[in-house]
Amino acid sequence: MRRQAVIDMGSNSFRLVVYGHEKGSWWALIDEIREPVRVSEGMGRESELKPEPMDRAVRTAAVFAAFCEASGIEEVDAVATSAIREASNRAELLEAISEQTGLEVRVISGEEEARYGWLAMANSTTVDDGYGVEIGGGSAQLVRIRGRQLTDACSLPLGSVRLSEAFLPDEKAPGKARKAVRRHVASQLGAVEWWPTKGGRLVGIGGTIRNLAAAASKQLDSPDMDVQGFVLSREALEELIEALADKPASKRGSIPGIKPDRGDVVLGGTIALATMMDEGGFKAIEVSEAGLREGIFFECLLEDAEPPLFGDVRRESVINLAHRYRTDDVHVGHVAKLSLELFDGLGEAGLHKQGNVERELLWAACELHDIGVAIDYDDHHHHSAYLILNSGLPGYSSREQVLIALVARYHRKGDPDASSLGDLAERGDKGRVRLLSGIIRLAEQLERSRDQSVASVDVSAQNGALILRPKVKSGDAGVPIWAARRSADLLAEAVGRKVEIDA
Repeated sequence: MRRQAVIDMGSNSFRLVVYGHEKGSWWALIDEIREPVRVSEGMGRESELKPEPMDRAVRTAAVFAAFCEASGIEEVDAVATSAIREASNRAELLEAISEQTGLEVRVISGEEEARYGWLAMANSTTVDDGYGVEIGGGSAQLVRIRGRQLTDACSLPLGSVRLSEAFLPDEKAPGKARKAVRRHVASQLGAVEWWPTKGGRLVGIGGTIRNLAAAASKQLDSPDMDVQGFVLSREALEELIEALADKPASKRGSIPGIKPDRGDVVLGGTIALATMMDEGGFKAIEVSEAGLREGIFFECLLEDAEPPLFGDVRRESVINLAHRYRTDDVHVGHVAKLSLELFDGLGEAGLHKQGNVERELLWAACELHDIGVAIDYDDHHHHSAYLILNSGLPGYSSREQVLIALVARYHRKGDPDASSLGDLAERGDKGRVRLLSGIIRLAEQLERSRDQSVASVDVSAQNGALILRPKVKSGDAGVPIWAARRSADLLAEAVGRKVEIDA
């Protein structure tokens, strides 16, 4: 396993993240240290780093460097963003860090920061044409994406810490001060000619936006999971603004989902995001867990591609998760093949009206249904669902991730229950989960001997029954046929037909 570390020296916090990956197989975040350094504290209009924040920065950098050395991590990329980039005395800080820690910090421009943000967005969502925003502590990066390519980018001095210190410095946040933030942000956006007025697709990254999504998700009746793929509506954002403004700055971190050390500055970034959405005509923003650090990592991981983008984000995220937990590729791939044959055959027979989206969710559940074995074989269907919900699947919405987890959960046994979708549920999800669970359960049993003896299956509807004709490749298919006949009840109930396995 190759390990690479990225150190992000932001205006609000410093973060060390370590990624592990095996070429052509999988990658994952394997370690992380975060410290709320607040290096931009007190910089003011003179843009000068103050002694105490500089001291915190050097001490934190020393901890990060020591960690990498002790862990044997040799590939370390340390970058600094807005606050250090703009500081008149940044050379003094960088020299101190170099001398005391050995770290050579790369100060990236606003345009570079925006580009890394684009790489994070394009590799963790399915955005093809749209816009993106990252709100950091000192600056905000805006991007325009066309055909998955970065076409325009800019960096504006609209970070959460900067705005909060300039306009919301006190414990209270009166309406007049909040309006001043909106006017200031709108004025800055006015210079961005390509920022839209009629909306479109909007993707958000960065700590401020992740915290806001987490806070909004806590208000829903839904599984407790990462905010990858969460859609934050403009209405929900306004409710957060009111909730934050109702509390003194020192208490805003008590709102579930908001990190305590971010609470005193989060309101400035929240108002900035709301204004960006209003000015751009956006009704919602799709949130990604990825950010600057992932963008830097993706540039290394995908160094053989130009630009460094995954070909299919949804497929790559599923295969990546499956490979992280060392699934039997041949077995799960064959279960997927049989499942899709059943899905397609049932559709052609007029026994369901599901489409390509559900077909892809079924495929994803098949590829991931056995990852729970990495925890324990017993109850591995439960473990698989847990891992899916808690690992995040870039490219899929929160609802889709729950659906995939549910289908994997019921691939062995149990009466499918879609109630855990809660507020994420859409019309028809109960029947959708039952149908897909019935299909994967039967396909799993047709591959019970794990030898692909049942090569394929034909589907037809005759005389009020669903007829399945397994095609045996070679050998004795007695075990899978026996197992499938014992596990056909759920599919029969889902399609309203008796299932007959003709073999």
